Amino acid sequence: MIMRNSELIMVVLLLAVLSLCRTNSLACNEREKHALLRFKQSLTDPANRLSSWSLTEGCCGWAGVRCDNVSGRVFELHLGNPEDSGTSTLVGKLSPALLELENLKFLNLSLNDFRGTPIPSFLGSMSSLTYLNLWGASFGGLVPHQLGNLSSLRQLYLGGNLGLYVDNFSWISLLSSLESLDLGWIDLHRDIHGLDYVSLLSSLSELYLPHCQLNNMISSQGYVNFTHSLTVLSLPSNNFSNNMPNWLFNLSSLLVLDLSDNALVGQIPSTISNLHNLNYLNLSVNMLIGRIPESLGQLKHLEILSIFSNFLCGPIIPYQLGNLSFLSYLDLRRNKLNGPIPSQLGNLSSLSYLFLYDNELNGTLPRNLGLLSNLVALSIGNNSIEGTILEVNFAKLSKLKFLDMLMYLTSIVFNVSHNWIPPFQLQHIFLSGCKLGPKFPAWLQTQRFLQTLTLHNVGIVGTVPKWFWMWASNIQTIYLGYNQISGNLSHVLINSTIFHADSNRFVGQLPHLSPNVVLFSIANNSLSGQISSLCQKMNERSKLRILDLSNNALSGELGRCLMRWQSLTHLNLGSNNLPGEIPESIGSLFSLKALHLHNNSFSGGIPLSLNKCTVLGLIDFAENKLTGNIPSWIGERPLLMIIRLRSNEFFGDIPQQICRLSSLIILDLANNRLSGSIPRCLNNISAMATIPSAIDDKFSTLKFSIYLGYQGSYLGYRENLVLVVKGRKSTYNNILPLVRIVDLSCNNLSGGIPIEISSLFGLQSLNLSRNHLMGRIPENIGGMKYLESLDLSNNHLSGEIPQSITNLTFLSYLDLSYNNLSRRIPSSTQLQSFNPLDFIGNPELCGAPLLKNCTENEGPQGDENVEGSERSWFYIGAATGFIVGFWGLCGALLCKRAWRHAYFKFLNNIKDRIYMATALKWSWFRNHFRRYHMISLGCLRGCNQEGREERGGGES
Repeated sequence: MIMRNSELIMVVLLLAVLSLCRTNSLACNEREKHALLRFKQSLTDPANRLSSWSLTEGCCGWAGVRCDNVSGRVFELHLGNPEDSGTSTLVGKLSPALLELENLKFLNLSLNDFRGTPIPSFLGSMSSLTYLNLWGASFGGLVPHQLGNLSSLRQLYLGGNLGLYVDNFSWISLLSSLESLDLGWIDLHRDIHGLDYVSLLSSLSELYLPHCQLNNMISSQGYVNFTHSLTVLSLPSNNFSNNMPNWLFNLSSLLVLDLSDNALVGQIPSTISNLHNLNYLNLSVNMLIGRIPESLGQLKHLEILSIFSNFLCGPIIPYQLGNLSFLSYLDLRRNKLNGPIPSQLGNLSSLSYLFLYDNELNGTLPRNLGLLSNLVALSIGNNSIEGTILEVNFAKLSKLKFLDMLMYLTSIVFNVSHNWIPPFQLQHIFLSGCKLGPKFPAWLQTQRFLQTLTLHNVGIVGTVPKWFWMWASNIQTIYLGYNQISGNLSHVLINSTIFHADSNRFVGQLPHLSPNVVLFSIANNSLSGQISSLCQKMNERSKLRILDLSNNALSGELGRCLMRWQSLTHLNLGSNNLPGEIPESIGSLFSLKALHLHNNSFSGGIPLSLNKCTVLGLIDFAENKLTGNIPSWIGERPLLMIIRLRSNEFFGDIPQQICRLSSLIILDLANNRLSGSIPRCLNNISAMATIPSAIDDKFSTLKFSIYLGYQGSYLGYRENLVLVVKGRKSTYNNILPLVRIVDLSCNNLSGGIPIEISSLFGLQSLNLSRNHLMGRIPENIGGMKYLESLDLSNNHLSGEIPQSITNLTFLSYLDLSYNNLSRRIPSSTQLQSFNPLDFIGNPELCGAPLLKNCTENEGPQGDENVEGSERSWFYIGAATGFIVGFWGLCGALLCKRAWRHAYFKFLNNIKDRIYMATALKWSWFRNHFRRYHMISLGCLRGCNQEGREERGGGES
């Protein structure tokens, strides 16, 4: 028996080997072989993927070629780029030699590079094709109508070719066998009936049309008669701006519906329950409002539900969502959902991902969420959750990898034992605004696979434990800002890609930095010692891009230290004790975008080498001892948005080249020794001449963010700046891109205020105080409608305050004191609400809010002229009217005797009527008065009699 079994096995193996040998030794059709070689000649193959294609080998054994086992004819070509990378991409154009492959059914050329050439029309003659995949192959131009001839085609993938477009889509309806269609990123907007043609495909089951500009093809009232066999409908990013169309809910066979990243409005219809087979529903990034419909709980097969970034409100419907027993992914981030997190979510035993971040949820965290044994990610940050987090909240979360509790205005308290061993092994922790301290949480050291550690403002007080630095050496991102953590960093090695520990109590010298560090920020601590020690501890060229050591007590000269930081884009050494000149080596930082050296003891001039930093967007050298002229090359940096040089010793003129900085939003040169006049060309700074907008992305060049590797999580570094606005210092960070300021105060500037400055319509703060400016305030200053702060005090300005200043409705700070302004202060509710001290020191100025009243001669001169002009025209009009009226009447009476007689007869009648009416009225009045007089006398006598009786009674 054993022998027979062995023989049987040998026979089977032999047959298998013979079959393989036959496959590899199939006789290749010579005509097709040469056709394939001509096809290869039209391509460039940098990775030698087609190296096996040669005359010496049979084509059935070539890479990517499949032949029929019987006939040996080529029927499949698998030439898609397997790595989705440029290194293995086939480059060139398609050769018509493919037409000789008469039995070819399968053609895959996806993710190659055909350099924007059109899809060749000859493909429409390859009538045997059932599968055609040109996805992401860099084709361009018009999609050929001839593809409509491929009546056997079942799968067509042309998506991912950004340069393709369709002018007439009727040919698609000819592909009667088509089952799967992907036209993503192809421009289809030229034919508004495109979806109607697609709906005629009776066999179609999968339709992918993302980014196709279909916004004019779909409406909530229209109707598209898709086949009931459709199982996948993917229409994201098409800018639909209407309600969800009713015909969608007739597609009862749908398994996948993706309408994300559009502009859909209205509520989610309750008829969505008609799609009872759905297992994937994505309505994210739209403008949907209202509550989550109860009928959503009837989609019993739903596995993935994503509705993030809408305007949904009201509570999460508890029991309906609790019915979705197959739900594994629930994303409701960035809506306006309120109320507590429903405990019914704890019934979703299949749930792996729960994202409720950035809503208006309150209450406590349900304990039964800790029973979701399949939960991988829990995100409830930026809500108003409160209460105590216990160990039971994490009881069975053994698969948890991602925990987000970034709270800001809540009172969550972690109450776990000191020796607690969590059931999970986290990869990303985001905790903020909750009370995790005061001691450093010991349970962290049980987490062996951590990649991101964020403990921002969690109330940790005291020294970092000894185990922390060694344990943290493999964590990519560490964020410990805004606690009260202490410890000496002199001998610590930082190996994390991102290390952020601002606003703590660290002391000692700067730590050692690994070359792997990209962002190192330890601002607002108590570090001391020589700044050059940071360079001495770096043995190779660094990858450092962000370095923020501001608000410490560091000293010593920079020297050639900067030479090792070639990758730096943001450098902040402000508010330390750094002396000496700014080194010329600063010019070696060619990638530098933001440079903060404020509030130190730097002297000398701005180094010429800084001119080599061509992408500079921010310069902050304020509060030092710098001197010399402001260099003219500063106007040659087109990306420069912020110049802050206040409180130094710069002298000379303000360079005219500054007017070339069209992106400039902050110009602060206050408290120097600058002289000359204010440049008249400031109106060329277009960023100040336009209205600030939140969608203006010019400031984005100064932003830095790095992907944390999970669920779209980024950690960014924002610029911040201390500015003097409305007479006080304020720190600006989030709204910094929207600020528009010019501050030239406390200098020796002379001449007049250029009228061109009133063209800076977007300016919010203008300070020209404490100079030697003369002349008038520009008449059109009222055109600067967004001005919130205006300080022109302590100059030699004269004349009236322009009437247009009353148009500055946002003005909340005004100082015109100590000038030579005269006449009446313009009347407006706003101006009269300012303090009289804002106008003091102008002897000829009068009117509220000053106590000095204006005489008639001190009224606004402009008003007198207008009033006099109006008075003259009044008299001229009155005289003309009198003359015309008088002679019009008298002339007619003189010329017509009949008119004259009738006129005087009419006057006589009127006279008689008036006489009779007057006589009757007088007679009635005299009688009425006599009666009233008699009644009054009677009443008076009665009162006197009562008075006598009262006196008599009192005497008795």
